[in-house]
Amino acid sequence: MADESNTGPVAAAVAADAEVKVPTAKKLRSPRPQKAAAEPAQPKAPAAKPRRYSEQERNDKLKLIETQVSEGNTLKNAIQSAGISEQTYYHWKGAAKPVGKKDAKSTKPLPAGDEFADLVKLEEENQKLRKRLAEKLRTENAELRKRLGLD
Repeated sequence: MADESNTGPVAAAVAADAEVKVPTAKKLRSPRPQKAAAEPAQPKAPAAKPRRYSEQERNDKLKLIETQVSEGNTLKNAIQSAGISEQTYYHWKGAAKPVGKKDAKSTKPLPAGDEFADLVKLEEENQKLRKRLAEKLRTENAELRKRLGLD
């Protein structure tokens, strides 16, 4: 066992830990300024119902916008002068398109007999011209290789 009567460096370390640290005085803060009294909430007016336009009014506004754009006015300014939003304009414009108009682009009439024969002749001529061009390019490349000494 260790000699308890030994009061060497260990005893000095224990004595240093035994010292009680005295808390220092804290700085005192000034009191916070009081917040301004909140204004009572004003009751909101009920939201106005969105304006409903008749079909005639819609068509008139769309025509007005188209004429202003054709006169050189920007689309955005024309829509604002009509008193509607861009979203409403595009919604109305999409609804005004006839459904059959979209299909007109995708369906082409098939070529008749004479037109079909002309098409076949044009394709044959196209193939001949491509072959001539390829041959011409090959000869030019061969000449360039000879000039540069690559062959």
